[in-house]
Amino acid sequence: MKSSKALSRARKEASALSRSKQQTQLLARAASSSASLTTSIPAPTSSQSQRQSLLLPSHRVNNALRTFPSYATPLRTTQSRHYASAPDSLSTGPLSKTALYDLHLAHGAKMVPFGGFEMPVQYSGLGVSASHHFTREKASLFDVGHMVQHRFEGPGAAAFLQRVTPGSIAALPAHQSTLSTLLWPGSGGIVDDTVITRLGPELFYVVTNAACRDKDLKYLAEQLEAWRNEAAEGKEKEVRHEVLDGWGLVALQGPLAEDILAELLLVPEEAKLRELYFGQSRFVKLKLRGSELSRPVLVSRGGYTGEDGFEISIAPEDTVAITEALLQTAGPERLQLAGLGARDSLRLEAGMCLYGHDLDDTTTPVEGALSWIIGKDRRDPAAADKFHGADAILAQLKSKSKGGQGVERRRVGFVIEGAPAREGAEIVDGADGGKIGVVTSGCPSPTLGKNIAMGYVKDGSHKAGTEVEVVVRGRKRKAVVTKMPFVATKYWKGTAPA
Repeated sequence: MKSSKALSRARKEASALSRSKQQTQLLARAASSSASLTTSIPAPTSSQSQRQSLLLPSHRVNNALRTFPSYATPLRTTQSRHYASAPDSLSTGPLSKTALYDLHLAHGAKMVPFGGFEMPVQYSGLGVSASHHFTREKASLFDVGHMVQHRFEGPGAAAFLQRVTPGSIAALPAHQSTLSTLLWPGSGGIVDDTVITRLGPELFYVVTNAACRDKDLKYLAEQLEAWRNEAAEGKEKEVRHEVLDGWGLVALQGPLAEDILAELLLVPEEAKLRELYFGQSRFVKLKLRGSELSRPVLVSRGGYTGEDGFEISIAPEDTVAITEALLQTAGPERLQLAGLGARDSLRLEAGMCLYGHDLDDTTTPVEGALSWIIGKDRRDPAAADKFHGADAILAQLKSKSKGGQGVERRRVGFVIEGAPAREGAEIVDGADGGKIGVVTSGCPSPTLGKNIAMGYVKDGSHKAGTEVEVVVRGRKRKAVVTKMPFVATKYWKGTAPA
């Protein structure tokens, strides 16, 4: 009898272990590394610009601009194939580690392969759902040091970035960011999504996805070579590109993020974080141990969770020290480390895309519900400075219902009854059962207590309130097309969370 019970218990434990392994694989596959902020990042008004005050005096800001990329390594051209597959399958070879790898292990992280790195999916102190709620209620710290940080500089930098993206980069104010996409010539398909920040008249800070590193670097090398071949026209074409290898990047997210960051500032009242709005950035120095100060770090207000927060780009020497200072200053009751699992459910609730799942090389910004990233001054089909794929993309802006070319499919959100739908689940017409689309991301929403998803449906079935069905485990489940974000965002824009 005892051996029978022991055998039964062992089988249950093995089954639980198998389920845990499957869950970890799902989390790693769906977890987010994207730089996406799939909500508009408006340029500041003139009054906002006047109120903005840098912690560092102007001459120190200029020094910070020079210091910021001083550890950068020149771009190295890499060979890669043209692909559009899921992020965790894009990288081959030995896995890399961020500067915080040992810190993750010390805090009980479960590490998984992601984007070519060993990354934490969750920590022993909090499960994925608990970590999700902790971020919404207090604050969490995410290691996003696997992301690729770039520096573009030179008299041709703005014009070059305007060629490869559809954004109004030339009009971007200093220390203002915008979401954009790198585009393929001709088709206008999305090479990768990216956040671009203007740091000076000829200096830009750009963040792209780790999972697309090889593809992006090959793409940028080819585009820069083509650009430089036109340099005979004049010096204004000069562009210098560097990759900030080894630099740290952490995301401090949640309603307590501002208070926590302010406590590390030497003179908090001078930083005026209340006047640093969503999409804006500045250089600051942070307190470390005792009287030590960090090198200048670039603090950008924004993130990938839908909460208020900051992304902090850190010199290699200070990454661990600043991360430890944030955790120690805040204490575990206010700040916890969070991994890819919580990051994925948070970004999905906020309606944000994950490249390789919700966006890929075959998807245009219009199809991906990102028409708003196309600058108003970039929409003239006869413009001399067209962006890649402009002819294809601009023709899609006018919908079929208004007599235009429109698109055949659109990215939308869903709320689904019953079991949660995962990537690849078919979406069918509720009336005739015909296939009309596919789910690209899905999970149970910890905040709403409902199953949410996003995916693509044929044009005409994309309007909010449209009833459809999703095939989950061979069974049709009722679903309703729903506006995103599923959970209201709380970005700080100067008056109230929005």
